[in-house]
Amino acid sequence: MGYLTIQNLRAPRRVAGIKMSGICIRTKTEADQAWCRDLLSDHWGSARVVSRGRLHHADTLPGLIVELQGEPAGLLTYRIEDAECEIVTLNSLLEQRGIATALLNAVTTEAVRNGCHRLWLITTNDNLPALRFYQKRGFTLAAVYPHAVQEARKRKPEIPELGWEDIPIRDEIEFEKILQPSGGA
Repeated sequence: MGYLTIQNLRAPRRVAGIKMSGICIRTKTEADQAWCRDLLSDHWGSARVVSRGRLHHADTLPGLIVELQGEPAGLLTYRIEDAECEIVTLNSLLEQRGIATALLNAVTTEAVRNGCHRLWLITTNDNLPALRFYQKRGFTLAAVYPHAVQEARKRKPEIPELGWEDIPIRDEIEFEKILQPSGGA
């Protein structure tokens, strides 16, 4: 798999104008609302996401959209609070194309631009692809919250009992990346 490189920079509303080999990353707008809600429902059971006991309506959060040849191909939603940026959802519609990595790089840029010192996220113990993906991109394990998903199901009952490869979904796993003010991560 080849990693994509930034080729040019454009207007700020397009996340510092990141455009890479046919991939354009832009800020989510009101016009994207229905598509975002449908994507989140298809991939997460609803647009509601629970992390660390907090219920998010991910379709209403700030987000970044990857367009590939003019069509949406990925979505990342996030929230910024107390100089930290939480990645709430990350979805790529095409695997092994660099879409998720491009979104991760773009949210890192946004987080640094907004003065964040930490980028973090929650995944679950069954999500083996996510565990691999984030570690390969410099995230470190910050915490494990045993049996946290049991509490999350009280706020979002549609969380299934079994996940990836029929692994019981029960623990939340927190990954983090400390950000450098210079724009590096």
